[in-house]
Amino acid sequence: QVQFVESGGGLVQPGGSLRLSCAASGFTLDDYAIGWFRQAPGKGREGVSCISSSDDTTYYADSVKGRFTISRDNAKNTVYLQMNSLKPEDTAVYFCKAYGNVLSYWGQGTQVTVSS
Repeated sequence: QVQFVESGGGLVQPGGSLRLSCAASGFTLDDYAIGWFRQAPGKGREGVSCISSSDDTTYYADSVKGRFTISRDNAKNTVYLQMNSLKPEDTAVYFCKAYGNVLSYWGQGTQVTVSS
């Protein structure tokens, strides 16, 4: 059974850090490019970061560059989004997506709330 399960969201104060995880089962993450997206209340889904399947090239949206880091641990079949220096405007539901040549998989989303 294919699963792509997110974890790590929560409530954090401005300036704090969180690490989001997406753990895959039923498929091998190493074969997939991975993207992180977020959706704030009343807004559309936006791309935050991605990492390629071939050489782990990374991309970051300007709004998170220098604060967020995407990575993958193939041994654990898990991808991470380390989020530092969090701001209230980072509040959103965060989703991961695995892009395959034929199939793609979405995580279920995890809430991140940045508030004092």
